[in-house]
Amino acid sequence: MAMVDAPPPETETSGPQTQLSRRWLWPGGLSARLLVLTALFVAGAALFVLPATLAAYEEQWLLDRIRAAELASTIAEADPARRVTAPVRQQLLQQAGVVSVAIQTDGMRRLILAAPRDLRTPYMVDMRNQNPLAWMMAPFQTLFGGQGRMVRVIAEPRFRSGEFVEIVTPDQPLKDALLGYVGRLLLITLFVALLAGLAVYLALNAFLVQPMQRITLAMERFRADPADPAARVRPSGRRDEIGRAEGELERMQVDLVAALSSRARLAQLGEAVAKINHDLRNMLTSAQIASDRLAAIGDPKVAQAMPRLERALDRAITLATDVLAYGKSAEAAPEVRSIPLKAALEAAAEDAGLSESGVRLEAQVDDADTVTADPDQLHRILVNLLRNAREAIQDKGGDRPGRVQAVLTRGVGVSVIRLSDDGPGLPERALANLFQPFSGSARRGGTGLGLAISRELAQAHGGDLTLVKSTPQGSVFDLTLPGGATAPKPKRARKKKAEA
Repeated sequence: MAMVDAPPPETETSGPQTQLSRRWLWPGGLSARLLVLTALFVAGAALFVLPATLAAYEEQWLLDRIRAAELASTIAEADPARRVTAPVRQQLLQQAGVVSVAIQTDGMRRLILAAPRDLRTPYMVDMRNQNPLAWMMAPFQTLFGGQGRMVRVIAEPRFRSGEFVEIVTPDQPLKDALLGYVGRLLLITLFVALLAGLAVYLALNAFLVQPMQRITLAMERFRADPADPAARVRPSGRRDEIGRAEGELERMQVDLVAALSSRARLAQLGEAVAKINHDLRNMLTSAQIASDRLAAIGDPKVAQAMPRLERALDRAITLATDVLAYGKSAEAAPEVRSIPLKAALEAAAEDAGLSESGVRLEAQVDDADTVTADPDQLHRILVNLLRNAREAIQDKGGDRPGRVQAVLTRGVGVSVIRLSDDGPGLPERALANLFQPFSGSARRGGTGLGLAISRELAQAHGGDLTLVKSTPQGSVFDLTLPGGATAPKPKRARKKKAEA
């Protein structure tokens, strides 16, 4: 048999501390992402204003050349004979950074200073009236327009009279100045972005990231060990969303611990039932044998009581078997069929201890009314509800006997059995956890399992058990079952056919 090397087992993290340290690794942590995003947003804002900044820088550079050329032209015209030697002209043009200067006055254009003729055709920039879009695009045309170009600039004069002053200058110095300015601007933008990102990072880390890390660490510890007191989150008392998250997490942890405790008690109950289930069934089987022997005596009174005893024993055996399933958080699937409701109510009332001389049942239900349910599970639900009502009325005391009223309401696809009693109502401490096992009991010594089991059985049918109201004048429960209540059709035609 060929040997196959097994893959190395996945190493689990050592705990919440290891997972927390992983979040600090760049750039997976929330803090690092905040820093990066803030720096990117600041850099993006700087890039957004870059065209206008470069356009303003280019405009100022050209204006400086125009003013320098304008001053050079005034020096050239200061000679009375207006004769400027070639070396002086070259020096004035070099100091101004241009190759020619012209002035237009009274419609006449005069060339004041000019270098030897250059055959390159310049492109023109008129600074007197510029389109905003063309103004912002001009620096990019300068940077990407090619090498060795000349630019002709026209602007209004400042130091002398005239209609406009015109210069011609190479654009390579302007391109070099723009590139240098872009480099300095990017360095400044990067510095400001990092500084702003760091400031925002520190602020958000103090007010948002650290509280979120504390909440996350509490959740991880709680998941690892719900019973650990250190895993409980401590609300900071903040009034913002972080404070609300801390409060909700604390309440959720408390509820979950209570649910886990209840589940543990149910597991213990299941284990205990499993231990006694075998012996209990043997006892009930012996009781069944004894009841069969009593039935053979032939006494009329014994024969009258035997059906009730047999039903009780059968249901006790079934319950002893099924209660183990509830301890495992699972009930047997209901086997539904049509059941006469009035007979089911009377049988449940008899087992729940209701009688004409004590707490009585008033079933305002027709003999033909039926519901769709599992007979045994419906009997358990009704017995639990009727027994609770009887015990509540008897605890209330008083001279007159109490009553429990049962009414059937037909709905669209559902049947609602409403049970109303004239007891004292449920106490406040029982209302909060009415359908919770071991928590919703209204009597001293009660387990609170009756209503919890009844609701689970009703929901297994696709219905529900709800408390409509509870006042000092009594309580009202609604048992909802799927399937509209229907009455069986009369069989008159079949009877007539049989008589014929």
